[in-house]
Order: sequence, then C-alpha cells, then structure tokens
Amino acid sequence: MARRKEALTGSLGDTDLRLLRIYRRVVECGGFSAAEVELNISRAAISMAMSDLETRLGLRLCQRGRSGFALTDEGAEVYAATLQLLAATEGFRTRVNGLHAWLKGELNIGITDNLVTMPEMYITDALSALKERGPEVRINIRMIPPHDIELAVLDGSLHTGVVPALKTLPGLDYLPLYEETSRLYCASGHPLFEAETVSDAALAHCDAVLPAYAQRPEIKAQHEPLRAAASATDREGIAFLILSDRYIGYLPTHYAERWVRDGRMRALAPQTRGYVTRYCAITRKGAPPNRVLESYLEALNALIAS
Repeated sequence: MARRKEALTGSLGDTDLRLLRIYRRVVECGGFSAAEVELNISRAAISMAMSDLETRLGLRLCQRGRSGFALTDEGAEVYAATLQLLAATEGFRTRVNGLHAWLKGELNIGITDNLVTMPEMYITDALSALKERGPEVRINIRMIPPHDIELAVLDGSLHTGVVPALKTLPGLDYLPLYEETSRLYCASGHPLFEAETVSDAALAHCDAVLPAYAQRPEIKAQHEPLRAAASATDREGIAFLILSDRYIGYLPTHYAERWVRDGRMRALAPQTRGYVTRYCAITRKGAPPNRVLESYLEALNALIAS
C-alpha cells in the first residue's frame, strides 16, 4: 500500500509566498523556459523552486520533460488557490497602505500663547502636512497656560501640546522644538526710548510689567532687579502694558519685531538684558495608539531634522 504524503503543516511564511509567486508565473508562462525571462532567474533555479514547493505541499504539481509542461489535477487546484491567496495578500497590503494614506479623527493640541510668529514654523508646517495626509482630520487648538496644557495631556483631553521647558514631568515625553530669545523693551513714548545708553540704575527706577506665570530661576533673575508695578498672565498682556508707554517688560524678539520695525518699541541694553526659553512638544507616555497623532509627530520630527 502506497504511503500517503504528509499534508501541508505549519504556517505559511515569506519563503512559501515566494515559491507560490514563482509557481504562478511558471503556469501563466506555460513552462520553465518562458518563465526565465519573466522571473529573471535561471531555469535551474526555477526547477529547484518547483521541487521545493512540491516537497512543501506534498503534491506533484506539474509534468515537465520532453513532452512539455502540463499541470496535474492537484497542480491546477493549487494554482487556483495560489491566485486567491496572493490576491488576498495584495488586498491586505493595499488596505493597510490605504490606512496610512488616509487619516480620520481628531488632533487636540494645546499651545502656549504667541508662538505663531516664531521664524521656525514647525507646528504650522506639521499641521499642514497632517491635513494634506488626512483631509478629513479635525484639528482643535486650545491656547492655554503651560501648566494647563501639561495636565490636559496627562489626563488625555489633549493629544499633544507645546510648552516651555520649565520642568520635566515623569508621565510625559518631550520633543525639543524651539529656542526663543526674549529682550527687555520699552515703547516709543517711554523716557528711555531715546536714551543713548541705559544703565541698570535707570532701569531700576522704571515701572515694569512682570509675568504672572512660572519661570525658570535664571529668567526670574532677569526680572528681580526691575520695579514690579504690574503683572500679566501672558505675553500679549505684557505687550499691552509696554505699548502704554508707562512700563518696560520682557517680550520674545519674534513677537516684538512688528513694533520694533514700526519704530514703536526698542530693546533696552540688549547685550545684558535677555534670556532664552526652550519649547518642547509633549505627549503622554503610554498613551493608546493614535495614527493621527503619530502622523503629526512624524511630520514634526521630519521638519526638525531638515
């Protein structure tokens, strides 16, 4: 009694798919010789691949020899199954690639105020790239203080945020974005605007507007010698008070540039009065997978690296 050959066992792998693709091309070409050109491999390599496939399947797939090439009944069944399998594989690949090509959902992002005038348009350009990749993505921006952004990212109500790097929280990941330079300014109607030199003593006698939000120690040191006469919760509030001609105060150079260009502000003692603030994009560690957020961060990383 003839021994029954063992049926296909185990999972199909890349090697099996490669052999099946060769087999399909051999069948469609009508033999090994014609398939050589299509596959760009030798006839001997094709013959070896067919033998390996027959061994793997435990079936005789075709007759080959002087009489020509012909499929066995089992070979015809395997060919039909091969077409179904490879079509399903290609369909899977196309569908997954389609998921990458078209995004749907929301991106909820919190941003510290007055960063839109930064020369490096990383956030703006990354949002543009995200919208290009997913036209149906809805982008929701909240302009709120840094501490509120951190809390919202931690509790999941925001996907990401942009905050000054004042401290590092263990539950957040940080991506460095910007370095922002700030200078001490006065407006055109202020007594120091026309002064050729500005001494520390002169600055100490002027009313100053100080920020009412957290600052690093080295930034606080820049404000301590000033006479605190007003406060503001954001940079726009500081600008309002400086433009009243009654106060001096620190502003980012990119934000003050419009008024400097128009002759409405000037920087005071720029060689000694200034500091740098570093900004980071933050995300929550261990957050559930989110393709919209991942696509946005990919675009952001690409812009930073370029």
